[in-house]
Amino acid sequence: MQRRHFQLALASLLAGSSLSSRATDFAPVLPGQSLVFPEDHGAHPLFRTEWWYVTGWLDTSEGAALGFQCTFFRVRTGIGEDNPSAFAPRQLVMAHAAIADPKLGRLRHDQRVARAGLGRAGFSQGFTQVWVGDWRLEQDGDAYRTAVNGRDFAYSLSLQPKGPPTLNGIAGFSAKGPDPRHASHYYSRPQLAVSGTVTLSGRHSRVTGRAWLDHEWSSSLMPPGAQGWDWVGLNLDDGSALMAFRMRSVQGPPIWSAATISLATGQARSLVHADVAFEPLRYWTSKRTGIRYPVEWALRIGPRRLRLSALFDDQELDSRRSTRAVYWEGAVRVLEGGAEIGRGYLELTGYGEPIRVG
Repeated sequence: MQRRHFQLALASLLAGSSLSSRATDFAPVLPGQSLVFPEDHGAHPLFRTEWWYVTGWLDTSEGAALGFQCTFFRVRTGIGEDNPSAFAPRQLVMAHAAIADPKLGRLRHDQRVARAGLGRAGFSQGFTQVWVGDWRLEQDGDAYRTAVNGRDFAYSLSLQPKGPPTLNGIAGFSAKGPDPRHASHYYSRPQLAVSGTVTLSGRHSRVTGRAWLDHEWSSSLMPPGAQGWDWVGLNLDDGSALMAFRMRSVQGPPIWSAATISLATGQARSLVHADVAFEPLRYWTSKRTGIRYPVEWALRIGPRRLRLSALFDDQELDSRRSTRAVYWEGAVRVLEGGAEIGRGYLELTGYGEPIRVG
């Protein structure tokens, strides 16, 4: 019976069920609420959904380039909140992890999901600490550590920020559409210096690189009619960084877009809908799912025109055993005027079924 309750909790949330929304008073995201650190590095369990999302490029001691992803999701299900049992699935923790290996030509990836508590999964408030089994992401002072043991890969990485968090949107209030009810609290930590080890097929390699961390929480992220989103987090070689996203409608045109430019000096500037444009240039179709993804892009940010080129095409991640989503999550190079000026990650959701997030 408990197993069935766990499955129903996950299914109802990720299928966009309105039942739990009517029964549970999820905390709203409101403009004018200041983010406070270090407290806001930790979990916000009164909100419906939350994620800590780390992506980056790694250089191995053998001279190979790899991409990596590590994402932990906290989900308030709205189920069993009045049930004192430790088995009640009030909060779920899910995790996705991947290595983008050009030699393999596809992602190595794995996923986990468990109800919070009973030692199987959990999160902390006041500082970053979230885990599922032996997968974890946690703060070590102002730095971070993450460890993942997947089916055919593993990594243990340290991530060192170069400055304070970058607040996206207006002081961390990130609108996702014209109606301010659809928004998140959102900050980024770009230009993370990475060091550690990666294990592929039993072979250990020392790695260094640069990464990006996003922390975002919301109770009503998706605006009406949204099919999915396109997102990039780019670390540029001059020490600056760029986050940009657009929310796509079912018909394809953007509902909303925004960006944040972080200068090497630490200053940040937000850009509004009219200053951000995504233009797909080339598509790739997955032989596994039949989903067609745009894997090369022109990205206009104010007067600048950037080109995003995938490390390789097949960076599709099938997370149907946890978040019920299939999406493209990949390492990309950033070019301007034909020259490479940085590296980062591109996320494409809702190109198959519409994405379902609270």
